[in-house]
Amino acid sequence: HILCVVGEVTATSRHYVDRLFHPDPQKVLQGVIDMKNAVIGNNKQKANLIVLGAVPRLLYLLQTECAVVLGSLAMGTENNIKSLVDCHIIPALLQGLVCPDLIFIEACLRCLRTVFISPVTPVQLLYTDPTVIPHLMSLMSRSPRTQDYITQIFSHCCKSPEHQTVLFNHGAIQNIAPMLISPSYKVRMQALKCFSVLAYENTQVSMTLVNVLVDGELLSQVFVRMMQRDRPIEMQLTAAKCLTYMCRAGAIRTDDRCIVLKTLPCLVRMCSKERLLEERVEGAESLAYLMEPDVELQRIASVTDHLVAMLADYFKYPSSVSTITDIKRLDHDLKHAHELRQAAFKLYASLGSNDEDIRKKITETENMMDRIVSGLSESSIKVRLAAVRCLHSLSRSVQQLRTSFHDHAVWKPLMKLLQNAPDEVLVMASSTLCNLLLEFSPSKEVRRAAIRHYYCSLVAGSNTTLLLFPSGRQQYDTTTVT
Repeated sequence: HILCVVGEVTATSRHYVDRLFHPDPQKVLQGVIDMKNAVIGNNKQKANLIVLGAVPRLLYLLQTECAVVLGSLAMGTENNIKSLVDCHIIPALLQGLVCPDLIFIEACLRCLRTVFISPVTPVQLLYTDPTVIPHLMSLMSRSPRTQDYITQIFSHCCKSPEHQTVLFNHGAIQNIAPMLISPSYKVRMQALKCFSVLAYENTQVSMTLVNVLVDGELLSQVFVRMMQRDRPIEMQLTAAKCLTYMCRAGAIRTDDRCIVLKTLPCLVRMCSKERLLEERVEGAESLAYLMEPDVELQRIASVTDHLVAMLADYFKYPSSVSTITDIKRLDHDLKHAHELRQAAFKLYASLGSNDEDIRKKITETENMMDRIVSGLSESSIKVRLAAVRCLHSLSRSVQQLRTSFHDHAVWKPLMKLLQNAPDEVLVMASSTLCNLLLEFSPSKEVRRAAIRHYYCSLVAGSNTTLLLFPSGRQQYDTTTVT
C-alpha cells in the first residue's frame, strides 16, 4: 500500500515536470501554476520534483522568459529604454551571454539589439568591457539569429574610427564575410550594412575588404552581384554604398569597371521618382559622395538617365494637399521634404564642382536659382548648409557669376544667412562671398551691404578656418574660381 502511494506521487510529480517541457507555452505556464499549487504544504511532492529535475528547468524558464519580457519592454518608448539602461540592463544581458543555452543567448541578444539601436542608448556601453566584443564574435556563428542580432548591434554601435578599429582588430571582417552567402536574406542584409559602416572613410578596412574572398569570389564582385536590378532595392543600395566607401578610401580606382559601369549607374537609378523617398535621399547622398573628388565620374553621372533634370523632382515635395487623400502620405512627404532638398543640393554641388558645362546645365534647370535662394532661408540648418554648398560650387564659374548670380542677387540671402550661423555655414558662405567680390564679378555692390564690417568681425574672431577667407582675395583664372 505504501509502495502504491509512493508510485502515485512519483507519477504525478513526473507529470508536472513533463509539462514544463511542453512545446506549447500556454501549457507550460499552466503547468507551472499547477506545480505551484501542488507543492504547497507537501514536502514529499517538493522532494520528488527536485529529484526529477524540475529546478534546472524552472531556472531556465525563469531566465528565458525574463529575457523575453525585457526585450518586449525595450520595444516601447525611448523613455522605457532609458529606464532600462539606467537599471543596468546592458551589463546584466551581456552577462547572460555566457550561458551555454542557445535559446537564452538569442533572447538576450534580441533584447540587446533592441536597446542598442535606440538613439538614447550610449553606444560606448558596448566597449566598456574589453571581453565583450571578442565574445560576441565567438557567438556569431551559433545560429542565423545570433548573426542577425550581433551584426545589427555592431552596425548601430560603430560610430567612430576607434569603434571601427576595435571591431576590425577582433576579426569582424573574417566573421561577417561568410554571412554574405547565407541562405537567410536578413543575415545577408545585416552583413552588408555592417560592412558599409566599417568601410566608411576607413582605408585600413577598405584595403582589407578588397582582397577578401567569399566562397572563392572577390568581395567586390559579391557586391556587384548584389547591385543587379533583380535584387531587392535595399540590397542594391547598400552594396553600392559599400563599393562607394571602398572607392573613396582608395581601395578601388575611380575608373574601375565596378565603379563606372555598376556602382554609379545603380546610385543614379536610386534617384528616380519610382523609388521611395528614403531611397532617393540615400541614393543622391551616396552618389554625391562617390563622385565628389573625380571630374570624370561627375561628367558620366551628368549624362546618365537625365540625372540633372531628375533631381528637379526632389523639390516637388510635399505634394499639394488638394491632391492627397491619405493624411499619412502627407505626413510622410512632409517628413522627408527637407531631406530630399538637402540631398538634391548636395548632389548638384558635387556634380557642378569642376565642369563648366555641367554648371550651366544645373543653372538652366527649371527654377534652379530660385530654389537655391529659397534654400538659403529654410528652417532646417542642414538644408541651408547644402544650399550654400551648391551655391559655392556654382560660384566657381565666372560665367555664372556674370549671369545667373547677378540676375538673382544671391548676395542678399547670403548676407542674411551669415547672421548667427554655425561655423560650417560661415566658412562656406564666406568662401562664396569671396567669389562674388572678384573684380570681374558684377556683384561688387555687396561691398555696400556692410560686408567690410562683417569681415572685420571675422578677422577679430578666433576661428582660424574662417580667417582664411576674408583675409584677401586669391588669384583665379578666367574660367573657374575657388
